[in-house]
Amino acid sequence: QVHVVESGGGLVQTGGSLRLSCVASGRIFRFYGIGWYRQAPGKQRELVATIASGGSTNYADSVKGRFTISRDNAKNTVYLQMNSLKPEDTAVYYCNFPIGSDDGWGQGTQVTVSS
Repeated sequence: QVHVVESGGGLVQTGGSLRLSCVASGRIFRFYGIGWYRQAPGKQRELVATIASGGSTNYADSVKGRFTISRDNAKNTVYLQMNSLKPEDTAVYYCNFPIGSDDGWGQGTQVTVSS
């Protein structure tokens, strides 16, 4: 049974920073890629960033240069460091582990960026 818990969201002003965390269990963590997604009100869920088991990363164009995904296999945790936040980054952020799985979702964490 996969279990995913996101945390670290909150309310920040434009230009601020947040670091999201995702703790995952139920699989051998270091073997799998992980993704961060987000869903804004009235919009579809979109992929934000991914990190492979070997550490390679990919980002949506909208967050490149501002967000950084990383992982700590010893802690079964993946992070999303978000800098230079914009109002359009406001969304519920979700972690998907293993990436592409149907049941590997957490409850999400709300990020709100005020203008």
